[in-house]
Amino acid sequence: MITSVKIRKGVPALVGTYDGNLKLLERCFQVSAHLGDESLEIEGEEGNVRRAQRLVEEYAGLVEGGARFESGEIEGFLRIISQDPNASLKGLTEAGRPRSLGKKSIAPKGLNQRCYVDAMERHDMVFGIGPSGTGKTYLAVAMAVDALLSKEVSRIILARPAVEAGERLGFLPGTLQEKVNPYLRPLYDALYDVLDPDRVDRYIEKNVIEIAPIAFMRGRTLNDAFVILDEAQNTTSEQMKMFLTRLGFNSKAVITGDVTQIDLPNGRRSGLVEAVEVVGKVPGISLIYFTERDVVRHSLVQRIIRAYEDYDLARAAKTNGERVSDERPVAG
Repeated sequence: MITSVKIRKGVPALVGTYDGNLKLLERCFQVSAHLGDESLEIEGEEGNVRRAQRLVEEYAGLVEGGARFESGEIEGFLRIISQDPNASLKGLTEAGRPRSLGKKSIAPKGLNQRCYVDAMERHDMVFGIGPSGTGKTYLAVAMAVDALLSKEVSRIILARPAVEAGERLGFLPGTLQEKVNPYLRPLYDALYDVLDPDRVDRYIEKNVIEIAPIAFMRGRTLNDAFVILDEAQNTTSEQMKMFLTRLGFNSKAVITGDVTQIDLPNGRRSGLVEAVEVVGKVPGISLIYFTERDVVRHSLVQRIIRAYEDYDLARAAKTNGERVSDERPVAG
């Protein structure tokens, strides 16, 4: 059923900056948009028209309230909102605001990071998947600290698989905690970068912040907590299922990982890869994917990641070519 709606409020704010995005609006929502002197008319299927109307009215309100959008932002936001019915322009805009956490102010540095922050605010479980250096762990820790300081949760739990430890743990000196600490170091680093070290140490001493291998999660129910599982590509299927079912009341879980850096023994399937297939479409769960373009480390890191991707593609193509050659019948 074709329907149309005329939007009058705030239309002057749309002229110019937004006028250049009307074609994007039409393409993303499969509608027709016509900008007049005093109104914007949108035609199309009723559901598409209502979603486009909501976005236009949000945009007008934000611009009238003093919001400014950088070049290319609206295009990215439109694509996200067209794919995710729960996303909103207001939410994505607010996700980019700086947050004062302890000793520094933190803000997303790109569109995917902003979507990631928005997803962590809107969903109880978020998967952040992509290469190293894209801010997956750092932003998750920052959001956890923000939730703790604003009393949205009463504790933070950070977990990582200690894959490389394996049976060699018993040969390392010190207590069990001292043995696994090297595998948890990146989580400590992120915390100490966001909060004053003395404050972090006090929180750890009082168990307000807990950092532990994923094995320590078994049998627990994690209530009123912001829980982060880092390096999730190195969990087994059993470990991932165990972790995902630990979530309790008033809790959030963020699972981060890079599926191109799986360190599990040959023959073991990554729990992260399986989880994306199993629960990726479950309502309330959000999946955010990062690429090398989202890397916020040294610019050389982006080029290294791209070089490895090109190398893997070339090697795969060569392998497939040799396989086809081997399968060809011998003339005779």
